[in-house]
Amino acid sequence: MLQQYIKRILTARVYDVAIETPIDQAGFLSERLNNNIILKREDLQPVYSFKLRGACNKVMQIPAEERKRGLIAASAGNHAQGLALVAQKLGVPCTIVMPNTTPDIKVAAVRARGSEAVLHGDTFDEAFTYSQQLVKEKGLVYIHPYDDEDVIAGQGTIGMEVLHQTQGELDAIFVPVGGGGLIAGIAAYIKYLKPEIKVIGVESDESACLYEAMKANERVILDQVGIFADGVAVAQIGENTWKVAKDYVDEVITVSTDEICAAMKDVFNDTRAIAEPAGALAVAGLKKYVEKNKIEGQNLLAVVSGANTNFDRLRHVAERAEIGENREALFAVTIPERPGAFRHFCDLLGKRNITEFNYRFDDKDEAQIFAGIQLGGNQNERLTIVESLEKHDYQIIDLTDDEMAKVHVRYMVGGRAEGVVNEVVFRFEFPERPGALMLFLNQLGQKWNISMFHYRNHGAAYGRVLAGLQVPESEVELLQEYMDQLGYRYWNETENPAYQLFLK
Repeated sequence: MLQQYIKRILTARVYDVAIETPIDQAGFLSERLNNNIILKREDLQPVYSFKLRGACNKVMQIPAEERKRGLIAASAGNHAQGLALVAQKLGVPCTIVMPNTTPDIKVAAVRARGSEAVLHGDTFDEAFTYSQQLVKEKGLVYIHPYDDEDVIAGQGTIGMEVLHQTQGELDAIFVPVGGGGLIAGIAAYIKYLKPEIKVIGVESDESACLYEAMKANERVILDQVGIFADGVAVAQIGENTWKVAKDYVDEVITVSTDEICAAMKDVFNDTRAIAEPAGALAVAGLKKYVEKNKIEGQNLLAVVSGANTNFDRLRHVAERAEIGENREALFAVTIPERPGAFRHFCDLLGKRNITEFNYRFDDKDEAQIFAGIQLGGNQNERLTIVESLEKHDYQIIDLTDDEMAKVHVRYMVGGRAEGVVNEVVFRFEFPERPGALMLFLNQLGQKWNISMFHYRNHGAAYGRVLAGLQVPESEVELLQEYMDQLGYRYWNETENPAYQLFLK
């Protein structure tokens, strides 16, 4: 199998449109991790993503007469832009079917390159189904974003460049994984020529389809897929990509949203480039690998796969990066409601800075505070703080890993509502598009009274909502059925300690 891919990679037609991207040493990261950290800068491609390579190679393998019928793909992101540029260079018609949730910047980028952007459905699956309908109706040629041998070979040219640029003096290469086209191509080339180099996949822990497939030793379909790292939000590893990955990928590491945000900051510090969440995934995995295995003095390369992100997402990234670097922790602390209590609390923290402090008077004897505390980068420091405060009889709960606390509650602390009874609390993610919030409210509020509501839009394809509903005990089961019918991802947060302490 590898021999077949080597031939395809060596003869791949990617440089008609794509470029050979440089490698950069990450000086700050190298010094901090005591390893030689190298970044492969696929964010510098003409469409700011590696996806251009696979799209270009696939299209160039199609006979010219067949190409003239027109190209089509379903994509909400980088594959769409790559294919649009290839079609523009070749002067062939191209249609991209995109979900209605696709950010305007990506729709505009496709249209600016002369392709037709057709918005259909709220999810990739709906867009894909419609694209297949257009293939049948119009005879268009479908270009798959990852599960195609020519696409895999196009992405494999990154492996070819890496060995040439580093003279093969690498210990490991870290690759982001979505559908698997990138890691399959790179692994095929690296393992054929330099099998001693480790190829390590990195996935978001919200869309770890390769990780789960490796565990099960077969392709699996994830029940839910998170959307923060939208470039790798895939529910099942590709069929062709799995054939390579299962035998030639050494390990798969999963990382959290906070760790991805921290990696975006690392990339920025060393390159002044803003990677998209999926683009920084490999860096996040590299850092986790070094910490877990206590590695020093090795040559480690991470593929920075893309830089297509909305500017208004950066606020959210900045907030979460400090937590991802273990430089901030969030706590709920009960302190006595008396003069000097806050000063005593600060004294116990020593020289650590308070990054956030939320409080509103509620009880004459006790006060509940929501506090952000600056850390020094050591994860064990959180436990030290908890133990120190508990020794002085403070009640404290670590909320650093509580998604509801980080996304919603920290912005809502301000007092409880008197007289609210039978309140249940749900956290939702729903597709973003014009009018989506009003539609969501209409669906949610037509049966039960909405007693609390907090909405955040981070410039992503999905909005995030925390909602309180007044539901009689006899109707709780009916509510559960209704939630399932809505079709949105949701979590019941009624027992969440952040809600119980600050909002109930």
